[in-house]
Order: sequence, then C-alpha cells, then structure tokens
Amino acid sequence: MTPNWKGSAMPSAIRPNLHRKFIAFVLATSIAITGLSAAPARADDDVAKLLAGLAVLGVLGVAINKERRKNRTVTRTRVDPTPSYPTPRPLPPQVTRYDLPKECLRYVPEFRDGRNLVGQRCLRKNYRHSVKSLPQQCRVTFWNGRQHKNAFKPRCLRRNGYRMVRR
Repeated sequence: MTPNWKGSAMPSAIRPNLHRKFIAFVLATSIAITGLSAAPARADDDVAKLLAGLAVLGVLGVAINKERRKNRTVTRTRVDPTPSYPTPRPLPPQVTRYDLPKECLRYVPEFRDGRNLVGQRCLRKNYRHSVKSLPQQCRVTFWNGRQHKNAFKPRCLRRNGYRMVRR
C-alpha cells in the first residue's frame, strides 16, 4: 500500500507528531524526578502514586489513540455520476453557408441520360443564404419536356467547398 502524499495526513514515520514528543518529554522527566527523590516509601503513598501513574497513562493512551484516528480519516470529493455538458453553440455563418440541404439533391432523368442535380427551386426554399452566392459555373439549364429548369451540379459544388447535409 502506497502512502497518500497529497493529503494532510502524512505517515508518522516521516513527520513525528508534536504530541508524541511532548509525551516522551513528560515521561522522561517523571522518571528522572522519581529517581532523584529515592526515599523510603510507605504503603499509603505507594497506592496513591500507583493510581496517579495509571491515571496519567490512561490520559496519555487516550491522547495517542485520538491522534492516530485523526491520521486515518480520508476526505473524498463527491463526483456527480451524470456530468452536465454545455449545450452546443450554432456554427458561425461563414461555415454554415457551405452546408446545402441534402433533400434538394434529386435524380433528373431529362438531364444527360439521368443525373443527380441540386434543384434551384428547392434551394430557394430551404437554403438560408441566397442562391446567387453559389458558384455560377456549377449552374446548368435543361429542358424537362415542358419548360427550361435551372439546377446545380453536385460534384462541381463539392469541388468548390460545399457539402450536402441532412437537417
């Protein structure tokens, strides 16, 4: 198990706690003082000293236990399972003007043994920008048996940067 270096709780082997240093200092001082005052002991004093020593050890044990529990706590941030994505913005006009509606691409049997053409009338209805902005070299006129019709060659439009898009 690798230690967590990013959190505030670092392993005690690397950074000694101040509480432990203080406890060690108090314990060393008490042992030194008891050694200096070596006098004949009475039974009444021994029991009182024993109880006081056990009480001090109990308080120290509780302090050490609390400090250990503090180091074990792990903080986690809650992650939303369904992230909220921003709504897409519409494309700028300089990009969308090159998108032609695919529904205007039609099979025309009267034009050169049947070819697909992009109808000019359909483009007027469904294309946002003016049909006049399309390249005029792609425009063709053909006779459908009753009248002259205008349309655009899809391959020529594609070569000039236009594309057919479903809407």
